[in-house]
Amino acid sequence: MKSTKIVIPIVILLVVAASGGYYLWHRHQAGKGAQEATHGQQGKELYTCPMHPFIIKDTPGACPICGMTLVKKIESPQAGGNEAEMVAHVALSPTQMVLANVATTEAKTMSLSKEIAATGIVQYDQSRQAKVTAWVAGRIDRLHVNKVGDYVSKSRPVAEVYSPDLVSAQQEYLLALKSREQFKSSPIQSISQGGEGLVASARQRLKLMGVKDEQIAGLEKAGQPNIRLPIYTPLSGIVIEKIALEGQYVNVGDPLFNIADLSSVWVEVEVYENEFPNIKIGQRVDIVSQSYPGKTFRGRVAFIYPFLDPKTRTVKVRVEIPNPGLKLKPDMFVNATVKVALSTSIVVPVSAVMDTGQRQVVWVETKPGMFEPRDVKVGARSGDNVQIISGLKAGEKVASSGGYLIDSEAQLKGGGGGHEGMPGMKMEEKAPTPVAPKKKDEMKM
Repeated sequence: MKSTKIVIPIVILLVVAASGGYYLWHRHQAGKGAQEATHGQQGKELYTCPMHPFIIKDTPGACPICGMTLVKKIESPQAGGNEAEMVAHVALSPTQMVLANVATTEAKTMSLSKEIAATGIVQYDQSRQAKVTAWVAGRIDRLHVNKVGDYVSKSRPVAEVYSPDLVSAQQEYLLALKSREQFKSSPIQSISQGGEGLVASARQRLKLMGVKDEQIAGLEKAGQPNIRLPIYTPLSGIVIEKIALEGQYVNVGDPLFNIADLSSVWVEVEVYENEFPNIKIGQRVDIVSQSYPGKTFRGRVAFIYPFLDPKTRTVKVRVEIPNPGLKLKPDMFVNATVKVALSTSIVVPVSAVMDTGQRQVVWVETKPGMFEPRDVKVGARSGDNVQIISGLKAGEKVASSGGYLIDSEAQLKGGGGGHEGMPGMKMEEKAPTPVAPKKKDEMKM
């Protein structure tokens, strides 16, 4: 009986010890299996498309979108600590940055100038146009200008007109001069002063007929009237229209020639309605023409027309341009560039901004080799630079090249990126392998 009482506790202790050992061994094996499964999952080879990084497969092949050969991608180990909270960040080693051609540029504060491109047509400067008209009625006895395109000077006559009225007016003036000499010796003051009045009246009549002071002086010296009256142009320029013919009779005010001074021309530039608010009087405008490759003509904005063309939705802007050598011809088509100075702001290269259509994103280097996506609002573009209105501070470094590769790396990590949220940019899920239905013969067996 005593031996039985001793054996029973010993058996119980052995059973408890065996159960505990089995439990510890099973737990150790389960932990080892989980660790191996985790390592196997982390080291699993995946394949993705370089052009479409959201395509991920576990077998090699071709991209279903572009047909490119899939490249191998090994999942990186899961980050721990604070890095686990930075899923959107992408870390690149110096070697990876070199291979991916990733370069960074510091965001700078500077002033930009926006360029507005437009087309225009060369026009006559209306302030430098004139008509040569007949001051008296008569017959055109001689023309000194016979064709369109001739250059005329305001110091040389363009035609000579015979006018009986002009001859009569000259005779009256000569008679008034003789009368003044006779009236000077009169003791009566009113008569002596009346001679001066007659001369002044006759002189004024000649000037109203277009006779110049030097012609009147020549008349006084010659003492006899001129049969032909020379006609002068009010300005020097090019004859753009010839109306008069030699031997033609004309009335007072009839046009004889149209003259234009082409040493300065207008260019009427058409600016779209969303851009013309940036145009101001006095802004510099560069004009180029296909007729003179490499030659730039510079002018200034002189006037902005107060109406809009409803067909082209443009506003005309008048540009005054010096025209040495008369190279710019009226009705010539030209291209114009208006430079508009913008306010000082933060500027980055255009290549640093990823435009998804819904967002504008830049990759900011928070520390060496670590990049995070940042939504920004862009403004005007000038050359290779773009204005940043909000979302970025001066001095921060952004990826000026290789941004799309960084974005692809972020999407492969599962942290999204610049293209996150775009329609159709979901990760491809592996569909279950379809099981073929069994045949009737196989079911019987």
